[in-house]
Formats: sequence, structure tokens, C-alpha cells
Amino acid sequence: MQAPDLQPVTPDPKKLLRTALILVLIMVLGGIFILKAYQKRTKETSRENVPSFLFQISETKDLNFVRQDGKISELLALKGKVLVIQCLPQSQPDETTIGVMKRLAEKYKSRDDVALVTLVLDPGEPEQLVPQLSEVADTLGAELPQWTVASNERPTLHRFIKNEFKASMLPHEKDGKWIYDQSIVLVDRERHIRRAVVPQKRGGAPFVAAFDFEKSKQWDEEGIKTGTDLNNVEQLEVLLGETIEILLNEKSTS
Repeated sequence: MQAPDLQPVTPDPKKLLRTALILVLIMVLGGIFILKAYQKRTKETSRENVPSFLFQISETKDLNFVRQDGKISELLALKGKVLVIQCLPQSQPDETTIGVMKRLAEKYKSRDDVALVTLVLDPGEPEQLVPQLSEVADTLGAELPQWTVASNERPTLHRFIKNEFKASMLPHEKDGKWIYDQSIVLVDRERHIRRAVVPQKRGGAPFVAAFDFEKSKQWDEEGIKTGTDLNNVEQLEVLLGETIEILLNEKSTS
């Protein structure tokens, strides 16, 4: 049987035009949807300043210490508060972090959910420890219960700082000078070590900032600008304050 002659179908110009318009409309609407979604995500990302979780201090690895009033306590007895912790050799005071701690003490003097702690890295003989801590507290203007000045034997204290605070180094003396991570440590109500998160104006992953005022001082000495009216030390102190406020507004899960 012979196949019938096949004749080409003549396209209908109106149908082709209608199909093309529909496809263009779908592409335009899809592009608008994608753009809106991208803009929304960019806006949300710019607000992603929730402090970074670095580590959680284990309840089984708590730090016992002697306070400036001679009583023995432990760090996690302050659980439920936002902790601002400074490590400090009495023989080598860090005026920058001392100034920051004093201003925080004044700012939060009416709140009982913020506690300041200064850990003295160079405790003397046991019988001289309480007078030493009391002297440091008087110098700082640190008063209980808001501001605890405390210490423990050096090996125990230094290991805790390195292991639990995730310090960049083990505190130690070299040529008569203390070498240690001078960053202020921020601990939330659930024992998490927290750092600031700074969204990048040009996009990309946010910057996670330790509260390292010594590094900020170096940046200022090198002439590195912050893009604000503040220098690096001042800007980091503002960032610390903002991060504390975020932690205070977080709901506890305990």
C-alpha cells in the first residue's frame, strides 16, 4: 500500500505569536520572582548578626576559684547570667580591657543578669592570694556580686583558659613578660562562648570577631580604618556592647 503524500503544515502566525508572548511572560515573571527572593535574602542576611557559637563550657569541667572576699566559688555558679570575662596579670595590667570592663560595670550596674569576672593569671603564694585579689579588686573598682575578681593555681587556671575559653595560646611568662590571649571572653546564659558576627556590606560570609582589643590597637597603629567615625578599639567596644544586648534578649532554654 502506497503511503499518502505528506504535506507540510503551515504554522499559524497568530498561534506562534501567542505562544511566544506566553513564554516571554513566564520568563519575565520568573525573573521578577527570583530577583525579589534574592533581595529578600540579601536583606535578611544583612541582619544576620546573631553572635557565633564557639563552644559550650562543660558542666563537668567547671573552674573553681577563690574570690576577692576569700570565698571559694565556681564559674558556673554564675550560670543564667551573661558573663564578661577578662584575663589579667596583676603585674602587667591591660589598661585597654580594664577601661572596657569599668565602663561595662557602670552601664550594667542596675542589672543582675550581667556578671563581670576578672581572672588573675599570676596568683602569688596561697596565704597571700586573698590580699592580692582584694588589691586587684580595689584597683579595678570591682565589687561583688556584680564583678568577681578570682584566681586558682596557675596550671589549673591556665589550662582552663586555653581549653574552655579556646584562647589562642596557653598563658605563660617569657623574659619577665606575660604572653597570653588578651581577648575579652563572652559567655551566654547556657555556657556558650560567643563571638560577634559582622555582616559584610558587599555580601559574602559575615566576619566572626573575637573581642581582641590588643589586635584592634595594632590596627589603629597601622592606620587601618573602620569605615566609621570610630577607631578600631572604639568600634570593637561598641560591637561588644551590641553583642551583650543580643545575648540578654535571647530566651534561655533551661
